[in-house]
Amino acid sequence: MDELRLDILEGVGPITAKKLTDVGIHNIMDLIVRGPVELSDITGMDKDTAEKIVNKARHQLIDEGLIVKDFQTATEIYKRRQDIGKITTGTNCLDMLLDGGVETQALTEVYGEFGCGKTQFCHTMCVTVQKSKENGGLNGGVLYIDTENTFRPERIVTIAQCHGMNPDEVLGKITVARAYNSSHQTLILQEAGPIIQNNNIKLIIADSAVGLFRADYLGRGTLSERQQKLNHFVHLLSRIAETYNCAAIATNQVMSSPDVFFGDPTRPVGGNVVAHTSTYRIYFKKSGKKRIARMIDSPHHPEQEVIFILNNAGISDPDVDSIKRKKSME
Repeated sequence: MDELRLDILEGVGPITAKKLTDVGIHNIMDLIVRGPVELSDITGMDKDTAEKIVNKARHQLIDEGLIVKDFQTATEIYKRRQDIGKITTGTNCLDMLLDGGVETQALTEVYGEFGCGKTQFCHTMCVTVQKSKENGGLNGGVLYIDTENTFRPERIVTIAQCHGMNPDEVLGKITVARAYNSSHQTLILQEAGPIIQNNNIKLIIADSAVGLFRADYLGRGTLSERQQKLNHFVHLLSRIAETYNCAAIATNQVMSSPDVFFGDPTRPVGGNVVAHTSTYRIYFKKSGKKRIARMIDSPHHPEQEVIFILNNAGISDPDVDSIKRKKSME
């Protein structure tokens, strides 16, 4: 897109544009995502120059109508939010929990113990986002950042077939990036701009967002550095979702809190850094063969629970599975 080229900004000539491209900033949206502080760090520019370039990029995007202006009335914000995209989860229960589905321009965190359905939820969303808008999707692609080697294309094929979609077409619209350490994970996100634009990415998944940071930074002595790096990653993910108008899902691991004597001792890792950055925070937990999803934190959703199941279609409403069982017995 010509309106996103770096060299259209005043003061950004061919040399500066090449310097920016060499460090992974390919268009003026990337300038907004990375911000003046990071721009100064990675290019060696003085902070005043970096701040001027980022501000020019922001004004350019406002003029093009790609991001909102600085000051708006609540009425304008309300009208704009009516146009925010929502991706169906493929279930009535989770769609109700999320008031229609997973939102664009927001970071949705899903946490829970192993086997609770986090990765199955992500695989299902890889399929449903590709549906037409009339069927609850956004007709877009997926960027799947796989940090735990849990992405399985075979699972995508099964889910796509259950949803009546062409598996080959669905697989072709999913871009998978395997991250091997926390630095690589952040680098993938920093280089994601051209991938998002060229492949019409409408959903970014980080599964899991915190696992590699836990593995790379061990012990209390590295806790401060780990939280700083993790803070950078989740904020980057959130800014990309908002700037590029796509949805972001981050799965999170859990730990048991030993000081809890009553109630559920399960706590998400990452501390306040992840909690404050996530727009929506959902807790998945096991309940026999069923799963429970609970809305823990949201700007406007009520705190409530719904029940879902895992099956060939990925995630489903529990009544759907019981109806199928009844028919098979008849």
